[in-house]
Amino acid sequence: MRVTAIEGNRQKLDGGAMYGNAPRALWSRWSAPDAENRIELACRAMLVETDDGRRVLCEAGIGTFFAPELRARFGVEEPRHVLLDSLAAHGLRHDEIDVVVLSHLHFDHAGGCLSSFEAGAQLLFPNARFVVGAAAWARANAPHPRDRASFIPDLNRQLAATGRMEVLDSPRSATLGDGWRFHLSDGHTPGLLLAEVDIEGEPLVFAADAIPGVPWVHVPITMGYDRFPERLIDEKEQLLAGLLARGGSLFFTHDPLFSHGRVTRDAKGRYGVADAV
Repeated sequence: MRVTAIEGNRQKLDGGAMYGNAPRALWSRWSAPDAENRIELACRAMLVETDDGRRVLCEAGIGTFFAPELRARFGVEEPRHVLLDSLAAHGLRHDEIDVVVLSHLHFDHAGGCLSSFEAGAQLLFPNARFVVGAAAWARANAPHPRDRASFIPDLNRQLAATGRMEVLDSPRSATLGDGWRFHLSDGHTPGLLLAEVDIEGEPLVFAADAIPGVPWVHVPITMGYDRFPERLIDEKEQLLAGLLARGGSLFFTHDPLFSHGRVTRDAKGRYGVADAV
């Protein structure tokens, strides 16, 4: 398999919300806030080109489906659909993607599946199958009031209408087959799918919002957006311990500087990342 980091539109969100109960004096060392207390975040996809010639895209970022006033609210500064430009720079069109894996359906992870607001916010990837977790799909269609604003109802409708969805309730996908497995997580949102691929004998996990960037590898650091922070901490501990034992790495969707790195643990038991790219 060949793995490539594909950049999408960036966004800016409140630093306090992104770091949960960590104080600003701590998190501002890792993420410099702007005058509105917002920090810069990538919305990065992972492109996997498999040995059998398929192109699998893990997530699609935030895109430009929002109306201009909402793009401004969420700090989406680029007017163009950056993910499509990044795919083009890699020599691909969106209609050449075979599978899109959606860890969950929050707008900053799935909004890039839609064309721009100006183009009518229509579903892209016409030849792809979409893989999403069963609990995540259920949540997107019946959200809690606390996270209702994180979903795109019309995206759900458009996805369902394709007839090209695999709603997954196990660690294996019939669409993707051998070489792929999924870790299921409920701490950030019910049914979060963390895709794992084997790269030259070593596991690489697309960490999605379970571990959105390097600072969140430190187990106690969670987001204010997480539904069940204590559960997420337990899930992170289990995931990181398993990857450490197998010499594995994490792929980060939101880290503005680093796309991936190998899991480490120091003498005090604190997890970190080495060889960050």
